[in-house]
Amino acid sequence: MGESLNRKKVSIRLASKAAMIRLAILLAILMIGLLWLWSMVLWMPGASYQGPLPPLQPAEITLENLLQQDIQKIAVDIGPRNANQYDQLNATKTFLETALGQSGYQVTEQAYTIDDKTYYNLAVEKKGTELPNEVIIVGAHYDSVFASIGANDNGTGVAATLELAKIFAKKSPKRTVRFIEFTNEEPPFFWTENMGSLVYAKQIDLQQEKIVAMLSLETMGYFSDVPGSQQYPSILNWFYPNQGNFITFVGNLQSRNLIRKSIASFRRHAQFPSEGACLPAWIPGVGWSDQWSFWQQGYPGIMITDTAPFRYPYYHTIDDTFDKIDFEKLTRIVSGLVEVISDLAN
Repeated sequence: MGESLNRKKVSIRLASKAAMIRLAILLAILMIGLLWLWSMVLWMPGASYQGPLPPLQPAEITLENLLQQDIQKIAVDIGPRNANQYDQLNATKTFLETALGQSGYQVTEQAYTIDDKTYYNLAVEKKGTELPNEVIIVGAHYDSVFASIGANDNGTGVAATLELAKIFAKKSPKRTVRFIEFTNEEPPFFWTENMGSLVYAKQIDLQQEKIVAMLSLETMGYFSDVPGSQQYPSILNWFYPNQGNFITFVGNLQSRNLIRKSIASFRRHAQFPSEGACLPAWIPGVGWSDQWSFWQQGYPGIMITDTAPFRYPYYHTIDDTFDKIDFEKLTRIVSGLVEVISDLAN
């Protein structure tokens, strides 16, 4: 009897010890997973700006006015622009081509045809002084979705790309900086062979160009300090602010070095809140713009965005209008991107 009881006690102790070992292993795996998540996905250099925003400087006030004029022209005067509003899409193309040409650039058209209609990507570049074969691409799509005038999506990205190109026309970067206005990002072309940026990315891949960075400027003008105004896919709600008052730098895991370099530069130069994440490409939203096209060819690319549907209640609706854009904050972001691009180029 006593011997049997002792055997039971030993058996219980062994089972308890085995359970503790299993628990320790699970905790270790959990800790390793959290460390991987932090080091690979969540960690970003520098700190997001906090505190009151300083007054805009005179040059920034000028930039703000230019951004307003561009979006007024694209979204309000021209309006919806896509395959179903083909004339308006071409009117946008003409406006952008003229504005870029007037800044001293030679505009390169990449034309391709869908159902007997011709569509155009527009590219200009400032040749690098020391590393001209290393190219940084800054781009945005100029089409809008369905019947929306697309003031924020993607009038803000298009105007930002245009004004950044004008600014860099007067600079001398060491690497080549190329600015592209893409067509046909929105449905029915999204993530298809006819998506403008994919057509472009495939061409430069065939030409074996050395693309060291691609910055996709996408839906950048809506902000809110209201708690709960910011949402996220999956479990990211646990790690990021619930107020939609920041700009986001996001990309796939393969682009993490570019994300970190870009947000570090932005945080050094810009007094504006920012968040960043290197995420698996399958997470909803991560690949929802033109950087996706460059990933398909193996190039590093990131999206700079206000997070679009995860914050913007008027996303892909007819209420995506001029009055929803916070032009002062958009101006601060574009000013910061001047420095980001300069740092990447130099």
